[in-house]
Amino acid sequence: MSTKVVELKTVKVGKYIVLDGEASKVTSLTTSSPGKHGAAKARLEAVGIFDGQKRSLVKPVDTKVEVPILDKRIGQILAVMGDQVQIMDLESFETFELPIPAEFDEEIRGAVGTDLGVEYIIALGNMKIMRTKKV
Repeated sequence: MSTKVVELKTVKVGKYIVLDGEASKVTSLTTSSPGKHGAAKARLEAVGIFDGQKRSLVKPVDTKVEVPILDKRIGQILAVMGDQVQIMDLESFETFELPIPAEFDEEIRGAVGTDLGVEYIIALGNMKIMRTKKV
């Protein structure tokens, strides 16, 4: 599990954070000013990258949180098998299968044998296709 630890006040909208053991993309972040007897609080909303679930967190801004280290890679489409696509990594030449995301279904099915590839990410032991790309 490759993560790094940062303070909650350094997290920005659009960045990634680990919530409930799942890599999540921050969708909103609000902070309240400190009161007479307390510290400033941050309310964070995030959506899981791999499962799509919404998660929230309310903590003081100086709380330490984990940030996943994302590995973005490019792969070439080798074959489409049902709802799975076989991909070859263009750096290590390793082949593996990933599910086809619904938003890229038609594009990926027609891409076998062309110069269209995919950009995928690896985070916390999970892999997901993020977008299609010319290779």
